[in-house]
Amino acid sequence: QVQLVESGGGLVQAGGSLRLSCGASGGTFNTYAMGWFRQAPGKEREFVAAISRSGDSTYYHDSVKGRFTISRDNAKKTVYLQMNSSKLEDTAIYYCAADRSRVRLTAAGTVSYWGQGTQVTVSS
Repeated sequence: QVQLVESGGGLVQAGGSLRLSCGASGGTFNTYAMGWFRQAPGKEREFVAAISRSGDSTYYHDSVKGRFTISRDNAKKTVYLQMNSSKLEDTAIYYCAADRSRVRLTAAGTVSYWGQGTQVTVSS
């Protein structure tokens, strides 16, 4: 059983930056691919980014490519999401996700473990 705890959410102005963190416990961190999803009001939870177990490979939704960067520190059992050039449409609750399969991290319905979420609000 893996427990995930997100932090770093908050209010950011459009064009600004924010870094989300997700700490993991209860499992062998480097055996899990990690990812970030988000859910805006009235919308389904959507994939944002994922990173392989070693950190060598990363994957992004087209809407965040070039603006967001996912990274991980296996020694600290933490995954990060650096959000740059924020847009109003990035406003959502951001969820950390873990799964032994990176492929299952591309769809919300197949993820094994979730964090509780952290709110990100982008203001104009």
